[in-house]
Amino acid sequence: MFTPYIVAGETRGRSCQYVADSDRHGELLFQAILRRRRGPSCAKVYRQYGAKSLTQITHNLMNIQERIVTASKRYRRIPDSVQLLAVSKRHPATAVVEACDAGQTHFGENFVSEALTKQAEINPLSAANSLNNKELNWHFIGKIQSNKARQIAQNFSWVHSLDREKIARRLNQFRNSRPPLNVLVQVNLSGDPERAGVEPSKVADFVTAIKSFERLKVRGLMAMAPATDCFDAQSAAFARVKILLEDIRQHDDSIDQLSMGMSGDLEAAIANGATWVRIGTDVFGKRPTD
Repeated sequence: MFTPYIVAGETRGRSCQYVADSDRHGELLFQAILRRRRGPSCAKVYRQYGAKSLTQITHNLMNIQERIVTASKRYRRIPDSVQLLAVSKRHPATAVVEACDAGQTHFGENFVSEALTKQAEINPLSAANSLNNKELNWHFIGKIQSNKARQIAQNFSWVHSLDREKIARRLNQFRNSRPPLNVLVQVNLSGDPERAGVEPSKVADFVTAIKSFERLKVRGLMAMAPATDCFDAQSAAFARVKILLEDIRQHDDSIDQLSMGMSGDLEAAIANGATWVRIGTDVFGKRPTD
């Protein structure tokens, strides 16, 4: 039996949604949205979920995807080369399921205990949602404590915040027989040695060192720009990371990922080669207070 689904996007600056009562009808609606849009449309992201009213999280995802697509076109990026990492820290498991219903499958967490609790809660929820047909990818993006390395290695597919060889060794030790753990090296752009991340001048040597761990796969770099609303300042910070990656790629072109850019500097990050943008509040709303 055919299950109706929503085709949604933005046309002429306004959000729109239509219920498709057949595959052919859905394709015609999708094409109509593309023809009538102003600029790129993110309609394709919202083609496959059950017919119901769009939730706030779905609207938020639509808006973020629109920003990603628009910036990608403006800065001549390859289509679909920038992925959204929805940062779900301090939001409930039900919010993750809701985002997954809207097509999102990559989620970032900062705290191990919270993430594991959320993952356990999502399993029974999946039986009543579209989640049971989708594979969620969990990314750890917070500071890695040595005593949490086992749990991270065994319950995440990506780590964005690797900055110590000791931690790399422990992640490698506890990954066991699973596929290699995708890791990104965090770069410290602040100039403050007390802040997390590897100093830019030491990044290449650090990457070389951790490539020796068989259960880790070095995928690229992660960085945060200094807090500023100035696009030029944001762009200058991200350009430094892009240059670091280009230097590394001269020796290993499989290292090609850049995790950088949040709600306030997404466009500057995409302009400088970001392949992952990490968005929390603009997807899930304000985080609940403790």
